[in-house]
Amino acid sequence: MRIVLVGPPGAGKGTQAAFLAKNLSIPHISTGDLFRANISKQTDLGKLAKSYMDAGNLVPDEVTIAMAKDRMEQSDAVNGFLLDGFPRNVSQAEALDEMLKAESMKLDAVLDLEVPEDEVVKRIAGRRICRNDSAHVFHVTYQAPKAAGVCDTCGGELYQRDDDSEETVRKRLEVYHTQTEPIIDYYKAQGLVVTISALGKVEDVTGKAMAALKGDGEGE
Repeated sequence: MRIVLVGPPGAGKGTQAAFLAKNLSIPHISTGDLFRANISKQTDLGKLAKSYMDAGNLVPDEVTIAMAKDRMEQSDAVNGFLLDGFPRNVSQAEALDEMLKAESMKLDAVLDLEVPEDEVVKRIAGRRICRNDSAHVFHVTYQAPKAAGVCDTCGGELYQRDDDSEETVRKRLEVYHTQTEPIIDYYKAQGLVVTISALGKVEDVTGKAMAALKGDGEGE
């Protein structure tokens, strides 16, 4: 299957992408991973992307598109892939359509993970990270430490990242609504969108997603 995964920040896209890709035996292609891989390997595209990032500028669509194209042409993606973070806007979606058309391929589904805005803010703004080890992550509501502000694992101080403040989260949601949400309408016009609620346990959301992708669950 060839799937695009969309949803607001805090919808659990990365977690769901990993489970779905494993269940469907297709590679999970994440924009973040693409950038990190190209930059660490110092590919031409990686150097180009880094030059924009170092200058504090957004990486142009054509660079992101070229990275995605290169990754989708690798042997493990021949029989399908799950795209996470790409396309991020309508022009990238159009470029993806052109890429696939050139290879006589098309998308099978666009999985839209729905989460109410207040829940997104609650999920992200409630995160607390350990200063000693960023892998130690807690949540004031869903996974509270035994002692407030103290890591259960190593006793380090727990803090809220600047990226996780409510103000920043709401700004990120604005960007999502403005730039990324329009691709849902773009794909709805092609009859590709399957919408599921991303509320509930991780495994329950995965189950709903798998059922919807097979055409026997909830969705549009």
